[in-house]
Amino acid sequence: MTMQAQKGRARDALWEPALANLALGVPAVVPLSLAWWLLTEYLPMDCGLPESANCDYETLDNGFVLTVLLVVTGLLSLTQVIVIDVALPRWHGRRRAAWLGSAVLIPAPFLMCLALASAA
Repeated sequence: MTMQAQKGRARDALWEPALANLALGVPAVVPLSLAWWLLTEYLPMDCGLPESANCDYETLDNGFVLTVLLVVTGLLSLTQVIVIDVALPRWHGRRRAAWLGSAVLIPAPFLMCLALASAA
């Protein structure tokens, strides 16, 4: 096989991990959205004082349920990442560096949704 053909195969092989990790990012929108909600809505609340104006009791009541959902969906997403980016490339003898390097694309669908929501 010539050097040019090897470069072409290596370049084509980079599309597979990129597309797989973008596909992993679609279901990862759920735990990332839950984490975003916890960081932006739940944590800034001040319910320490009884007369606090920055306390939303409905948000406070939903906090436990959404935290449990974050843990469950986060573990499922982490399991998918481990299987797709670590186990399968090792099983098929592919370069894990390309798969793990393209894992930075996983939050791309969530960031796109966040940008579209803030623009609206």
